[in-house]
Amino acid sequence: MKTILIVGFCCIAISVITSGSPLWAAIRTEVVPYNLGDAQLIGFLAYDDTVKGSLPAVLVVHEWWGLNNYIKRRTEQIASLGYIAFAADIYGNGFVTKDPNEAGAMAGKFRGSDRKLLRERVNAGVQVLMNHQLTDKKRIAAIGYCFGGTTVLELARSGAVIAGVVSFHGGLDTPNPEDAKNIKAKVLVLHGADDPNVPTAQVNAFQEEMRKAKVDWQMVMYGGAVHSFTNPDSGSDPSRGAAYNEKADKRSWEHMKVFFAEIFK
Repeated sequence: MKTILIVGFCCIAISVITSGSPLWAAIRTEVVPYNLGDAQLIGFLAYDDTVKGSLPAVLVVHEWWGLNNYIKRRTEQIASLGYIAFAADIYGNGFVTKDPNEAGAMAGKFRGSDRKLLRERVNAGVQVLMNHQLTDKKRIAAIGYCFGGTTVLELARSGAVIAGVVSFHGGLDTPNPEDAKNIKAKVLVLHGADDPNVPTAQVNAFQEEMRKAKVDWQMVMYGGAVHSFTNPDSGSDPSRGAAYNEKADKRSWEHMKVFFAEIFK
């Protein structure tokens, strides 16, 4: 596998006020084209350019909609915590859609019985982040939302040498549960207790997979939360199976921060 970082990029500096950060954090963002084989991928990088020296690094993986503005905002939020953050483009060519049928079809290409391509694409994102001059190569994590949550768990199962992965309302199933023996990262799963897309049987199978492989794992379940609970664009009707839940959103973000404090010591 060969990952090539293209020289051209677009750079924007924005100011963000965040709790626990300097009053004005100058977040610099860059559009980063990169290749994996013949695939053209377009990632999004963010970091606080007032911070000196190397930084812990976080890979961010998008929902099934693609690398849209929601994921870019999350990437900037991660950067405002003092990390360098890179949102990977799993689909390629910066593909983004608002059509659930298109999103499902695209995600299905990567979430089938053979997840080799999914693992290759997410590992390519890790490599881009690892190659950045600001990245502390011993302190790298990955987070993902929905489809991205599934993706970072597959990243862990691929044996990636990173500190930890965090799944926000991601699918927990895998066609290769035996690959859990390859996991080197610590695992945190942040899950909506009432998510109809991840039934109890899938939750139980995942927990057993982690136990058998003796993975260092945690799972937090939020009562009343369904799928996509971190995304305001999901609406407010839980009966649809996907809805924003402000409490679960805030609590899961805090759980992620505690996890990072542990793995980035």
